[in-house]
Amino acid sequence: MPYPTEASATLTVSQLNRAAGQLLSEHFCSVWVAGEISNLSTPSSGHWYFSLKDAQAQVRCAMFKNSQRGVKVRPENGKQVRVKAQVSLYEPRGDYQLIVESLEPAGEGELQQAFAALKRKLADEGLFDARHKQALPALPSTVGVITSPSGAAVRDILSVLKRRFPAVAVLIYPVSVQGDNAQYELAQALATANADGRCDVLIVGRGGGSLEDLWAFNEERVARAIFASRLPVISAVGHETDFTIADFVADLRAPTPSAAAEHVVPDGQVWLAQFADTEQRLQQLMRRKIGQQQQRLAWLAQRLQQQQPGQRLARNAQRLDELDMRLNQVMAATLRGHRHWLEAKQARLWQHHPAAKIRQLGQRQQYLQQRLAQAMAHKLTGFRQRLAATSQTLHAVSPLATLSRGYALVSAAESGEIIRSSQQLKVGDKLAVRLGQGRVSSAVLSVEE
Repeated sequence: MPYPTEASATLTVSQLNRAAGQLLSEHFCSVWVAGEISNLSTPSSGHWYFSLKDAQAQVRCAMFKNSQRGVKVRPENGKQVRVKAQVSLYEPRGDYQLIVESLEPAGEGELQQAFAALKRKLADEGLFDARHKQALPALPSTVGVITSPSGAAVRDILSVLKRRFPAVAVLIYPVSVQGDNAQYELAQALATANADGRCDVLIVGRGGGSLEDLWAFNEERVARAIFASRLPVISAVGHETDFTIADFVADLRAPTPSAAAEHVVPDGQVWLAQFADTEQRLQQLMRRKIGQQQQRLAWLAQRLQQQQPGQRLARNAQRLDELDMRLNQVMAATLRGHRHWLEAKQARLWQHHPAAKIRQLGQRQQYLQQRLAQAMAHKLTGFRQRLAATSQTLHAVSPLATLSRGYALVSAAESGEIIRSSQQLKVGDKLAVRLGQGRVSSAVLSVEE
């Protein structure tokens, strides 16, 4: 609405407060304010009225019932809180106030931001993936419990385990569950439980509390220790509405420590009932089986009596004697047949004895040797006759025959060259003259053309 000037009409108080309220609402859409609670009032309507103050100032606050569902901690005088609120003006009294939409302990906003950042980081690394989750053993022999030895959580766990399955052993690893050292003790206890190998499954947890109280279970060190555990881990931190990083990394998240104990062991009474039922069914089955076998035995005994085994044995003995006689006859006939066959083979073997063959081959060898000698003699006679004829022919054309008729063969004494012309000679050359019978050496005394 337009703000009045001096020339405009005078505002009423209601108009002024309404205009101031609109101005505050438009300028401050939603703000976070931290301070200490004082002057708390909780009427039967369920709304909360209080003031937030610091060392220099205070402001009135109202939180209506329908905005209180997400609040984990009830407001108390003197408690430091952080509120998200709409700035407004209570027009009837002109009081400036905050309409609170959410309320949390001071510092919880930073913790929530750290929680969300770590959750995103570990989720991106895959620490929450279902493929890494280990199955719980159906019946563990020893359950390890990592928690405060003096808290209510350990008493609840032990009570439930004793009620459900008292035979299961429990090993407690005492640790601090809040404070600066809690994260280190929790991580060390997880490593120790994995190293000593005495447990089949681990429960890690504590009872309820504020975000600050549960913060040790939101530490990265604890989350990575749970992820590295070779033993299945059940996270049981706080109440059903409380969620921690440990819940997301663990193999199973239980809403409470008691629920974790319910998950980790079966109900002994149910098992006993199943055993009793199984025993009863087994007894019935055994009685039925024994009855059936007794009936079969009686039927076989009756058949045995009907069969008269003495007579049957006598008939079988007679049959056995008959078969024995037939077997002997068959064996004798078979032996005779084999003997005849052997004699025939032996006779054929003698017919083909190598001694007779050797004698025949020896006689044939002598005959062939005689023929070879005759053929060789005949051949030699023919060769001699041909040699004599050839020799006569050769002698007829031989220069020796010419020499025998008075001719001579003249050659140079030194070179052996045949002298065919007087031009080959000069006075004094030595000559070798071959006659029909003998040789003569001579010298040239004169040369004529």
